[in-house]
Amino acid sequence: MANLEVPTISVVIGEGSSGGALALGVTDKIIMLENSIYSILSPEGFASILFKDSSKSKEAAEKMKITAKDLKELGVIDAIIKEPLGTNKEDLQKVSKDMKKIILKYIEELLKLEYNELKEIRYAKYRNIR
Repeated sequence: MANLEVPTISVVIGEGSSGGALALGVTDKIIMLENSIYSILSPEGFASILFKDSSKSKEAAEKMKITAKDLKELGVIDAIIKEPLGTNKEDLQKVSKDMKKIILKYIEELLKLEYNELKEIRYAKYRNIR
């Protein structure tokens, strides 16, 4: 994906982890729903390695910084889509409209770039993750 000549956008709507997270990460823009998580390893796996105890997954998750808020602050993702508290049809429609709006915004921005610019920005983005 790093060498694709077209813009790419990933949207995390639930849980992105392990190999899936790696695949989603090599993209021009990453968007996450507010309550989703994104990491290269599950909190249970991390707890097993770090604490030798998978039951400490909550503590591991906090250390891993896998929330949308944490990842935005670290520069890993580009945008967070707020999620309403309810689960009714109107809430789903609002989230969908917000997602469409930000995707279209990023597509418009990215389509203005030549392939070499896109590739340089893509490379720099991942070199600069804190």
